[in-house]
Amino acid sequence: MDGKAPGTIPYFLREQIRQLIIDGSLSPGQPVREQDLESRFSTSRSPIREALRMLEQSGLVTHTQRRGFKVTVYTEKEIIDQYKLRAELEAYAIMELAEVGELDELIERLKDCHARLGQAYAAHDALAYLTEIKNFYNEIVTCTNNKPLTEALSKLSEKAQPLRYNLISRRLDQSKSLEYTYQIIGALAERDFTRAATLKREHVMINLPAILQAYAEARSKRKRLAAET
Repeated sequence: MDGKAPGTIPYFLREQIRQLIIDGSLSPGQPVREQDLESRFSTSRSPIREALRMLEQSGLVTHTQRRGFKVTVYTEKEIIDQYKLRAELEAYAIMELAEVGELDELIERLKDCHARLGQAYAAHDALAYLTEIKNFYNEIVTCTNNKPLTEALSKLSEKAQPLRYNLISRRLDQSKSLEYTYQIIGALAERDFTRAATLKREHVMINLPAILQAYAEARSKRKRLAAET
């Protein structure tokens, strides 16, 4: 921390707190106390508060007057709406590739992501696995050069990260991401954008029931722990 310029400290802290939220160390609904973070990261309150404000903008924490920050809690409807919207927008991004032209470089980058995804799966590394799934679809969205689409999907994807990690960390062996990413690469190589978009929708929506169940379990666990303390 001492070697970092003051202006970078809130961004560093944002990433540290973000990881705690994604991996469930800070669970849905749990208060994010500035004093605890000050002690944990040996820093002052001002950069902590700035980091939390950035996380609030990304949707990972919420702030209530006089109660402070807490990890965002989603209703079942909010999760369903998020997943349906992301499925359609990512499918739309794939259809946009028809206007891009040559896709050889993109396909090579997707193959690299797929290879790293396989390595993470073999190592049973849930965080690396989740990162490569995100990277895979980010490559597609970035290739469209559609800034509004990129911004919208970036926020949706960020809000979904704790939900996705919560599931993958529990059931990595049941994930079908390797199968879907492989098929999408094949469809794009054949310039069959309709098939690739259909696969993308399926890939998002096939996980939704398990996402909802895993999230409900995490919320129940948090409530039990709160009741015990």
